[in-house]
Amino acid sequence: MSNRDELLRIEGIRKTFPGVVALDGVDFDLRRGEVHVLLGENGAGKSTLIKMLSGAYHPDEGRVLVDGEEVHIRGAQDAERLGIATIYQEFNLVPDLTVAENIFLGRQPRRFGMIDRKTMEADAEVLLKRVGVNVSPRARVRELGIARLQMVEIAKALSLNARVLIMDEPTAVLTSEEVEKLFVIVRQLREDGVGVVFITHHLEEIAALGDRVTVIRDGKSVGQVPATTAEDELVRLMVGRSIEQQYPREVPEKGAALLTVEGLTRDGVFHDVSFEVHAGEVVGIAGLVGAGRTEVVRAVFGADPYDKGDVKVAGARLKGHDVNAAMAAGIGLVPEDRKGQGLVLDQTVEENLGLVTMRAATRAGLVDLKGQHEAAARIAGQLGVRMAGLGQHVRTLSGGNQQKVVIGKWLLADTKVLILDEPTRGIDVGAKVEIYQLINELTAAGAAVLMISSDLPEVLGMSDRVLVMAQGRIAGELAAADATQDAVMALAVSNPTNEKTETEASRGH
Repeated sequence: MSNRDELLRIEGIRKTFPGVVALDGVDFDLRRGEVHVLLGENGAGKSTLIKMLSGAYHPDEGRVLVDGEEVHIRGAQDAERLGIATIYQEFNLVPDLTVAENIFLGRQPRRFGMIDRKTMEADAEVLLKRVGVNVSPRARVRELGIARLQMVEIAKALSLNARVLIMDEPTAVLTSEEVEKLFVIVRQLREDGVGVVFITHHLEEIAALGDRVTVIRDGKSVGQVPATTAEDELVRLMVGRSIEQQYPREVPEKGAALLTVEGLTRDGVFHDVSFEVHAGEVVGIAGLVGAGRTEVVRAVFGADPYDKGDVKVAGARLKGHDVNAAMAAGIGLVPEDRKGQGLVLDQTVEENLGLVTMRAATRAGLVDLKGQHEAAARIAGQLGVRMAGLGQHVRTLSGGNQQKVVIGKWLLADTKVLILDEPTRGIDVGAKVEIYQLINELTAAGAAVLMISSDLPEVLGMSDRVLVMAQGRIAGELAAADATQDAVMALAVSNPTNEKTETEASRGH
């Protein structure tokens, strides 16, 4: 490689926060026209590193070179001037503005001192076509789905004439079809000479897209390997040990039905949904995006209303659309949007862990703070939450540790039925296995688990039975022995309103 091919180099970067060494002597380089994958567990330091390059953080030691010259990135404007653009997991878009306004936010073309809207929208349309998304530049961002938001973010980065594009978990919320479209765009950017830093927890994506991989563990760069490196070796580099079993399901003896759902219907959303989950059992719900999976479990938890049907816990009928009644009966929900719905980000780890149990710990208007603290410390230790202390704000935790806190608050509440909606989305392989072991512990203790996941291998690997939804209905049920990816997908694309299809599906065909 000639020096002219090198766009970016990071040497010996160190960054500390109070009580935490986030990065400790990290080295990394990026070449023109390559996809360099940055791999590591949640909390390894990946986010801190990319925030250095975007100007959000400044290194304590080490240096950053662009085109061979040392640079100091003190803010977003410096990064933009150097041709560095970052697409974060949480989109940096303004919902009430149009697509064109978001793409050129702060850089709108002007004519006679006024924003030249016609030019701005025409330029936005060119960028949108380049990334292959069919959306009007005049559309409001709040009207767009996740996949289109992702493409708008890429168009925004291209509008900066970015030579270095950093993508943080860009596929975490995309369907397989949307992921392939994204890969086509990234490959084209590579052909155009753009250097792409790609962060992912989906190991199968690395060989499909990447050129090289740098692995970070505990704030240190521990290896640089080709993208063709075997997944087992990548895992070993990430977590410092081999993971023998990716889906370590242990099946205890099945007990009585803890959750019974009968004929649950919400007009236009889901229809006649019936199933049971027994003590000691993990029941997975699979299906395509839009099949109604999340809507059903939110109705079971009382977060959303339903028109007909019954929900029972241990045989006792629950009042509909009443979260407090569901919680009192022993139902817990870990939502797919952990940051928006599962956590209070500006509160501490201890406060978040105590959210569900605070009412029970209150006597005469006073909270048993000592008891809450001891319980939070016990559960955080049991789950292995990586933190500076219970007083650390949960916003500053890695994604995997945030997810442990969301689950931990329900463990403290002695939950009988735990509903997990996309429990490992955006979480590294080591943290995934820890959550799977936690599921084993819950079911071994007699709890019931209902799990939604768009990750088919996860559903197949951790479920004792799989329910497949299509078009708002249960299209079929598969025993673990009969549940293959082909069988699940055949049901997921079926028409369950057809009586014959429904009958065949119920037999597992």
